[in-house]
Amino acid sequence: MKLPRRFRFRQPSVGRFFSQLGPGLITGAADDDPSGISTYSVTGAAFGYAPLWTALFSFPLMAAVQLMCARLGMVTGEGLAGVIRRHYPRWVLWSACSLLLVANTVNIGADLGGMAKVTEMITGVRSMYWTPVYAIMIGSFLIWSSYYRIVRIFKWLTLVLFSYVLTAFLAKPDWSAVLRATFIPHVEWTGAYWATLVGILGTTISPYLFFWGASQEVEEELKQGELTLESRRGATNAELRKSKVDVLTGMFFSNLIMYFIILTTAATLHAHGKTTIETARDAAEALRPLAGDGAYWLFSVGLIGAGMLGVPVLAGSSAYAIAEGAVWRGSLGDKAGIAREFYGIIAAGLGLGLLLDFAGFNAVSMLFWSAVLNGVLAPPLVVIVVLLTSNAKIMGKRANSRLLAGLGWSTVVVMTAASIAMFVTWR
Repeated sequence: MKLPRRFRFRQPSVGRFFSQLGPGLITGAADDDPSGISTYSVTGAAFGYAPLWTALFSFPLMAAVQLMCARLGMVTGEGLAGVIRRHYPRWVLWSACSLLLVANTVNIGADLGGMAKVTEMITGVRSMYWTPVYAIMIGSFLIWSSYYRIVRIFKWLTLVLFSYVLTAFLAKPDWSAVLRATFIPHVEWTGAYWATLVGILGTTISPYLFFWGASQEVEEELKQGELTLESRRGATNAELRKSKVDVLTGMFFSNLIMYFIILTTAATLHAHGKTTIETARDAAEALRPLAGDGAYWLFSVGLIGAGMLGVPVLAGSSAYAIAEGAVWRGSLGDKAGIAREFYGIIAAGLGLGLLLDFAGFNAVSMLFWSAVLNGVLAPPLVVIVVLLTSNAKIMGKRANSRLLAGLGWSTVVVMTAASIAMFVTWR
């Protein structure tokens, strides 16, 4: 039986409140990776204010799934792949890991390509030279330094994304149209619209975040000295409340940024006839009302910061999944010399993503379609998450409530239906 950790859960000040946030907030920040930024920009430019309702609609779904993943890690003391290995046949485990690896590899390639393209935009040096620079930089940080050092350095760059909030007001949108689009769902029976919806769902409810969220709760316990599985099992009410606040805060900020990127690009690009985004320069134009000629710098800094947080999470989630499934030692807190297989998976993921970039795909298109791929591949993994966290033999008294389970199954239905509609309507 796990002994409760000793801390008082009291009404915090603002400073104490943010100091208590951890894996959930980082997960939310990583959710707004370059693929997400590009997907939201393409959405606003193509469809205007109409998709704004998806920010409200997707919030309870993504929050429920991430909350289940966090609770799974806290209660079992293991990551998602480790729990699957203990309770399901090997084919289920490796099928789940295969879905994750496919989605992550494409996403890593897309994010690296996006970071390289915006760097080309502001430096004039071709992106093909920047892509390996970013891959090597991120790999070096993870292998010889620490992901947590990356977080400390680069998380502040993602605050630049709040410039979309300011720009939205400076662009003077039609606020009556904004309010209608926010609260009244609008759906078009076209392949392009359904692909966009699948992309939005895929970049907010992404497979890599399921594995990452659970594993990071385990990392938190390891950092507190709970080195054995037995010592990590179980969670107190206070710990679960703290985790809930952490996850909901992270998901809220993630969707807040999503909402304002769609709103800003709708007000600045779509409203002026720019309905197709083909380059990073096109996407950066959305920030011109705030930053003028500096829009390209502002967009670049935000996207690069998001990539420096997101790509390590993508590569790290693959490593956690394979290491847990194969029962290898592996943690971002370990040195490379004692977790060679774990870091080898990270290096392989970055390498494969890098190869995709040299295949010649358009960077913005690749960012968007990687989000669509996530949306198509996520439902089977959500099914596994819901089944595991609803199982009293695994979760004990911490099994899902009816509300949480209902939101989980709703996520499966919505994402599956959207994917089917995309394939049916696509021509």
